[in-house]
Amino acid sequence: MTDTKIIELYWNRQESAITESNLKYGTYCHTIAYNILQQQEDSDECVSDTWLRAWKEIPPTRPQKLKYYFARITRNLALDSYRAKHAQKRGGANADLPFDELCDCVSDEKSIDDSITAQELGQAINRFLKTLSQREAALFVRRYFHAETVLSIAKRHHLSENNTAVILSRTRQKLRAFLLKEGYEL
Repeated sequence: MTDTKIIELYWNRQESAITESNLKYGTYCHTIAYNILQQQEDSDECVSDTWLRAWKEIPPTRPQKLKYYFARITRNLALDSYRAKHAQKRGGANADLPFDELCDCVSDEKSIDDSITAQELGQAINRFLKTLSQREAALFVRRYFHAETVLSIAKRHHLSENNTAVILSRTRQKLRAFLLKEGYEL
């Protein structure tokens, strides 16, 4: 089923929208959740919550790219779940999220100047990604959007783990320089 038809199912409040979403994007969303949570049950719950969130948001939202709309929801829900399970008051976490690697490049929303919204920052990062080679952009998105491990990315792109880590490190440095040039205070 096409994305347009799935969106129309949501707009018409037909429950088959959830079934069709899960058929088309369930595995994709589950992979994103699992890369962050590393637990089958939590990932399954996160994907179910994705469909519920989409049901609540569509309408009025009409996503342009349904795949990425679901990916964003899934990723945010998985990150929230991860943070809740690994809160410092519960003993903290030993494993760092890949997003922690970006701390030197992008500060969290609360410390960004009021005139700069998270959406504008997202647009700046998208502009940055367009300046990268196809390989660099693919590695960056796999690591920092899909939360894949460096080893998994290295295998996918036929690189050594060390080479992949170096490319990601250099890409983060480029991002930092790009954002500074764009006027972001880091």
